[in-house]
Amino acid sequence: MKLLEERIQKDGIVKAGNVLKVDSFLNHQMDIDLFNAMGKEFKRLFGTVGINKIITIEASGIGIACIAAQYFGVPVVFAKKSQSVNIDGEVYSTQIESFTHKQVYNVIVSKKYLSPNDNVLIIDDFLANGCAMNGLLDIVRSAGATVAGIGIAIEKGFQKGGETLRAQGYRVESLAIVDAMNDETGEIIFRTQG
Repeated sequence: MKLLEERIQKDGIVKAGNVLKVDSFLNHQMDIDLFNAMGKEFKRLFGTVGINKIITIEASGIGIACIAAQYFGVPVVFAKKSQSVNIDGEVYSTQIESFTHKQVYNVIVSKKYLSPNDNVLIIDDFLANGCAMNGLLDIVRSAGATVAGIGIAIEKGFQKGGETLRAQGYRVESLAIVDAMNDETGEIIFRTQG
């Protein structure tokens, strides 16, 4: 998605350790016009596969998922990173290691909101090694739901997550794929997509 790539080039900051900082428009301060364009693109990509629910993980995927959900006319369920008093009843749970936070989270989804009748689109802001995505896939499998596709805003193509998921047969559509970054020069190279 050219619009997203241009924004990453303009405002993204490459930091040591393969970190791409996009907090000025994507995952801290959110550019809603950009999110709308991403939501429309996800609808174009997945609009014919019968999505009835979008799932994401707390916290950075929620904004993108909510805007996209407006185009699909479906609810969003997000995996919570902690148990709270307002979640009652049984839950699906898994552990996810966060690349950004260098921490392992127990994430949960109430069984009330995910079932074998669901055909889900998983949406997240980043895909790197795939740890968060594998956790969400584990939750969806536990529910007996179907994964219709995976929508990612930014994929780090030089890390193994996207390649591994595609090799497992999942349809992964990333709006921008970064093939290389240089923290010394700030250069970001995108994969040409068809």
